[in-house]
Amino acid sequence: MGEEDKNERKQTLQQITDEGISNTKRRRRVTPDEPDATLVEHLDDLRSVLIKSIVVFVIFFTLIFLTIQFWFPYLTKGHDLIVRGPFEVIRFYLRTAGSLGIGLSLPFICYYLWQFMRPGLVDQETKFIKSYFPIMMGLFLLGIAFGYFVVHPVSYYFLIQMGQQNFDVLVTADEYMSFLLMTTMPFALIFQLPVIVLFLHHIELLDSDIMKNVRLYVYFALLVITALIAPPDFFTHMITVSPMIVLYEISIYIVKIKERRQKRREAQMEQ
Repeated sequence: MGEEDKNERKQTLQQITDEGISNTKRRRRVTPDEPDATLVEHLDDLRSVLIKSIVVFVIFFTLIFLTIQFWFPYLTKGHDLIVRGPFEVIRFYLRTAGSLGIGLSLPFICYYLWQFMRPGLVDQETKFIKSYFPIMMGLFLLGIAFGYFVVHPVSYYFLIQMGQQNFDVLVTADEYMSFLLMTTMPFALIFQLPVIVLFLHHIELLDSDIMKNVRLYVYFALLVITALIAPPDFFTHMITVSPMIVLYEISIYIVKIKERRQKRREAQMEQ
């Protein structure tokens, strides 16, 4: 009986110890880097990303809303715009601040999402994103500049001239800003094409031969995208689609260079 009592006490102590360790693990915060991170903890990290993104958006929204009367005249220089009532002024300010706030917050939101996703990526993917992030930002700004300095003035002038042949054209401030965003922001995303292609090549889903074989289909897809985001005239379509085609051809050339370097490395390793 004495031996049995000792065994029972040992089992009871072991059970209490195991429960204590289990409770400690449950209370301990598990980082996304650890393999035993639970769904609740991932959702908590995602919540943190959303909160930081909202804070950044609110900061940009407030700055834009408070300063819009100072910088907006430079965007509309040379254009006679109207508003159709006092409430439309407030609506225009809110919409403009919201749209630009989202655009300016986008790089920060992408960075926060990158921090959230990084533990689930392999080393090669992490290294690729780190090395190409500055290029992505440069292409983002280049796309906005192309839309603002090329596509927007050309298409706006063309459409206004066409309308003035038969009508008195009156453009509201809200319509002008909507047109400005439509002819600039999409190009910030379209100009990411080379980075997307390089990433697909990096994970071995795409090579230069495939890109050559599907070239015509890609051109057709680019024309469809252009028809959706650009004003409905042939001249503007050609101006819009031309840099996309150039970017695709540059992507093929860069992929070829990377393939040649990879073959050289493999040949050197075999020697």
